[in-house]
Amino acid sequence: MKAEAYLFGGVAAFFFVVDVVYALATLEPAGVAALTVSCLMAAVVSVFCAMNHRRKGARPEDDRRGEVMHRAGRLDFFPPKSGYPPLTALGAAVAGLGIVFGLWLFLIGFGLLMAGAFGMVFEFHDR
Repeated sequence: MKAEAYLFGGVAAFFFVVDVVYALATLEPAGVAALTVSCLMAAVVSVFCAMNHRRKGARPEDDRRGEVMHRAGRLDFFPPKSGYPPLTALGAAVAGLGIVFGLWLFLIGFGLLMAGAFGMVFEFHDR
């Protein structure tokens, strides 16, 4: 993950430089906001990859002499059937309709969306 952290760090630095130049060259706030968000999203991915590398160490893919068999074995825990993804999708759809039809419908959809999201996150928290 170290190479990916450097890659996305470079992307974040590129967007930062372009953002500064664009902000100084124009007075258009939408482009500055889009470039700032792009820089921050690349920085988040870079920090995630760096923290993952620090926590888990080097992967077999990072070794130049690595073989396919070094990656064999159990990868991770993948959950069985769950009812929370359909609940999350329903909540997102109702919240989207709530933006059109009214705040009351948005709040119902947002509640369903949060219930589904928290359910997915904490359903298998003990594994």
